Amino acid sequence: MFEPGHLHRTSLPGDSPAWHLDLHYDVQQDAREGPMLCLHLSGERDGQPFAEELRLHRDTALNFASQVGRVAERHGLPVAEHSPVLSDHAEFDRMFEDIRQRLALQPGEPVDLEHVQQDKPLTV
Repeated sequence: MFEPGHLHRTSLPGDSPAWHLDLHYDVQQDAREGPMLCLHLSGERDGQPFAEELRLHRDTALNFASQVGRVAERHGLPVAEHSPVLSDHAEFDRMFEDIRQRLALQPGEPVDLEHVQQDKPLTV
């Protein structure tokens, strides 16, 4: 289920492992770095809760799916080729567009490669 600022995913009944994931996001202004996409991932896998936060620079924010996939994999959620975490392409497209609009991103904007190295998950 997607609504602007929030994506919820859950395993199907009977799936093993049983899991759910909530991804909340917004844009925050950092005094030094400028606009940052802030993501808070929380969920549970087989009864074990987890939570992590990500802060992505404006120019690397549209790579959020890769970062979310890494967090999901680290916590044992399925991330195969057709990962259920970001599997609904229509909802993924809506989330991508929502983030693009929130950050006023335009196609062709340059990416600072140092930001690619800096954007890492923060465990909470």
